[in-house]
Amino acid sequence: MRFLAFLLFAVSLNAIAQEYPGRPVRLLVGFPPGGAMDSIARVMAPKLGAALGQQFVVDNRPGAAGAIAAGALVGSPADGYALLLAESGALIVPAVNPQAGYDPVRQFAPVAGVCSLPLAIVVSPGFPAANARELIAVLKASPGKHSYASPGIGTLQHLAFELFKRSAGVEAVHVPYKGASAMMPDLMSGQVEIGAISATVALAQSRAGKIKLIAVTSAQRLPGAPEVPALAETLPGFDAAPNVFLVAPAGTPPAVVARLAEAVAGALAAKDVQDSFAKQGATATPARPEELGKAIAAETARWAGVVRDAGIKAE
Repeated sequence: MRFLAFLLFAVSLNAIAQEYPGRPVRLLVGFPPGGAMDSIARVMAPKLGAALGQQFVVDNRPGAAGAIAAGALVGSPADGYALLLAESGALIVPAVNPQAGYDPVRQFAPVAGVCSLPLAIVVSPGFPAANARELIAVLKASPGKHSYASPGIGTLQHLAFELFKRSAGVEAVHVPYKGASAMMPDLMSGQVEIGAISATVALAQSRAGKIKLIAVTSAQRLPGAPEVPALAETLPGFDAAPNVFLVAPAGTPPAVVARLAEAVAGALAAKDVQDSFAKQGATATPARPEELGKAIAAETARWAGVVRDAGIKAE
């Protein structure tokens, strides 16, 4: 009897996998159009659509460091028709703001790893440092005198710089802005001297001479910008590169997750996808659901520790 029940269950899962998707799929993104995450989504969506025979529609839900999109995901039916292209920031929000309304470890069904999208530490053009060692020396010489900008309290940029401060043993005053676009004019003019921003923006603005790029926050240099050092070269073991990954609501049928994971793996193997990622400073990081689940749990705990140690709380 148990064998028959198992057989019927296996047949039903296979049927679900074969039928999915039967209609367009929403791909939620917690950031506005035109940014790095939106660009990644618009590279992946047509690839997934072609692999699975249905349109994947990018649905931008910006706000609250990705919490609005995450909330929309966990409030959706667990049927595979609402997915979230998330980044590490979505794992941080509940630690910064317990009222965020979701638990990424319990309420996200891991689907697949997508890419790493590093951040960068930059300084204004007139700042007296051109590399990480010089930046650390300047900050150590004048503890608390200098300030750094981030797109807001509890953002990954904020936490990455706090991790840098802790790793380097330096102090700097945090100046939170309402988004990256708001902080860039002040950073370029020198009104605020240091910033943590996306590597994509940093590369473009530094090549235009508007800011100085000190280092990227990934463990290695970027394939698309090998001339830019990684902070890990000065601070061994340092790694604060946001990970981008695909998740579904908890309880999504395993067969649906498996089909999606296979489609993501196929997309990441395509040369045009890899080339598009490289232009944005991203590196493909394929991971199966089981691997991703472990990574999400570990990263959530890691960033919660940074939030706790730095005493960061939502405004």
